Amino acid sequence: MKDFLKNEMILWKKNRGLTILTLPAVIVLIVMCYLPMFGIIIAFKDYNYSLGILNSPWNGFKNFEFFFKSSDAWRITRNTLLYNSAYLIAGTSISVLFAICMNELSKRWIKVYQTVMFIPYFISWIVVGYLMTSFLDTQYGLMNRIISTLGGNTIGWYNTKAYWPFILIFMNIWKYVGYNTVIYYATIIGIDPSYYEAAKLDGAGGIQMIKYITLPMLKKIIIILFILSLGNIFRGDFGLHYFGTNNAGALYSVTDVIDTYAFRALRQMGDIPMASAVSAFQSTVGCITILIANRIIKKIDADAALL
Repeated sequence: MKDFLKNEMILWKKNRGLTILTLPAVIVLIVMCYLPMFGIIIAFKDYNYSLGILNSPWNGFKNFEFFFKSSDAWRITRNTLLYNSAYLIAGTSISVLFAICMNELSKRWIKVYQTVMFIPYFISWIVVGYLMTSFLDTQYGLMNRIISTLGGNTIGWYNTKAYWPFILIFMNIWKYVGYNTVIYYATIIGIDPSYYEAAKLDGAGGIQMIKYITLPMLKKIIIILFILSLGNIFRGDFGLHYFGTNNAGALYSVTDVIDTYAFRALRQMGDIPMASAVSAFQSTVGCITILIANRIIKKIDADAALL
C-alpha cells in the first residue's frame, strides 16, 4: 500500500501541470454528463410533481411497458436502426473518399475545400428545416417550380413517403461529411512521407499507395470512430427527423425515430417517466452495443480496440 501511494505521488508530481490543465474539463464533464445521470431513476418511478423524484413511489419496469407494448415500437426501432446504419456506412465511406481526394489534390486550395465542407456542420437543423421547406414546399418550393417549368407534375414532398429515406440520408451526409473528412484528412497528412517515397521507388502507382499505405494507416481511426458511432446507433438524429421533415404526420411511418416519438409523447401527454424510460433504453442498448463491437474488434485486431 505504501509503495502504491508512493508511486501515485511520484506520478502526481510528474504530471501535476497536465492534471491541473485537465481539471476544468473534468469538472464540466462530471457536472454536465455524470450528475444528470441521477435522473435515470425517474424511469423506474411513478413520478409525482408534488412528491419530487426521491419521494415518488417506485413502479418497476411499468414505464418501459408504454414503449414496448406500443404498436409503434417496432416501426420506430426499425427506422432508428436502419437510418443510423445508413448514416454510419455511407458517411464513413464518403468521408474517407473525400479525405483521400483532398490529399491527392493541390494543397493550394485545401483550406477553401475544408471551409466549404465544414460550414454545414455549424448550421442548425432548424435553419436547415426552413431551407428544405423553401426547396420542397408543394406550392412555392424551388423543386416543384423547376419540375413545372420542365413540364412535369408537381410533387407533394411532405405527403410522399418514398423520397424521404433518400432525402434524410443525403441531408445527414451533407451536414456531417465535412467534419469527418477533416478528421480522416488530418490522419492522412500525419502518415510518414517516407512510406510513399519508398513505394514510389518500388514503382507503386497512386491507387496502389492508397490501397497498401493510406487505407491501412486509416484503419485504426476508422474503427475508433465506428465504435463510438455504434454508441448512438439507437439514438436518432432528432433535429434532422423533426425539423427536416416539418414533423409531417404523413411521413411518420418512414421518418419517425425513437427520439421524435418520445418527444411527441412527452409534449402531448407530459409523461416524463416514459420519456426517461426510452432514454434509459437507448443509453443501455448503446453501451452494450459498444462493448460487443469492441469485444469483436479486439479479437480481430487487439491494437485497434478501445479497451
